Amino acid sequence: MKKNLETLYELQEIDLKLDGIEGVRNSLLAEIDTLDQKVAEARQELLAREESCASLDAEKEGLEVTLATEAENIARSEARLKEIKTQKEYLAVSKEITAARKMKTELEEQLLQKISLADELKGEIAERKSNLDALEGNIAAQKAEVQVKVDALERDITVDQTSRDEKMKTLPPAVVKRYAQLRKMRRGLAVVEARDGSCLGCNINLPPQLYNTLFRGDELITCPHCQRMVVYRQPQQG
Repeated sequence: MKKNLETLYELQEIDLKLDGIEGVRNSLLAEIDTLDQKVAEARQELLAREESCASLDAEKEGLEVTLATEAENIARSEARLKEIKTQKEYLAVSKEITAARKMKTELEEQLLQKISLADELKGEIAERKSNLDALEGNIAAQKAEVQVKVDALERDITVDQTSRDEKMKTLPPAVVKRYAQLRKMRRGLAVVEARDGSCLGCNINLPPQLYNTLFRGDELITCPHCQRMVVYRQPQQG
């Protein structure tokens, strides 16, 4: 039984170490996700501006078509003036030409605004593309550094997991089951030491007879207060 108790304590140490390693690993993986998110957001912002630019270009093309149509209408109306014989008809066509010229001027102003906005947006897009390229390069380097750490942690996990599995095989199934249950119930701490008559899991004094049984190490004892498995370990010399 003493061997099982010592194995349980060693198993606990491995599991606590694995918990810590997993926590660091998960934190690093979350850091990688955050870096990826930064790139994704930058790409999305660039895409939004490219879509806006494409929309502006489409509006420009529409204005150019409308301008060309108005110019043709004005040219036809001006040609008609030469053939008109009545004053009334002449005034009506002249009025049409004046309205068409006003519309043409407004369309030209709108077109100039679109061109200005498109040029400004294209300049911003070029800058964002350059920034994105730099960001991707920088983040790729950061991710590579983090991944090296993750890989090292995963190697440690593999080694410790192998040691854990070997120790688990030497313990009775009922003890392993109880250990696993306590780990879930007690936030990962299933096995604790008894020292100076107290359970180090809950810091409450153990009954003297129970402590004597622990000292002998001939059976598995649980703390009557926190229900954790309690072991007595000889103080390290020196």
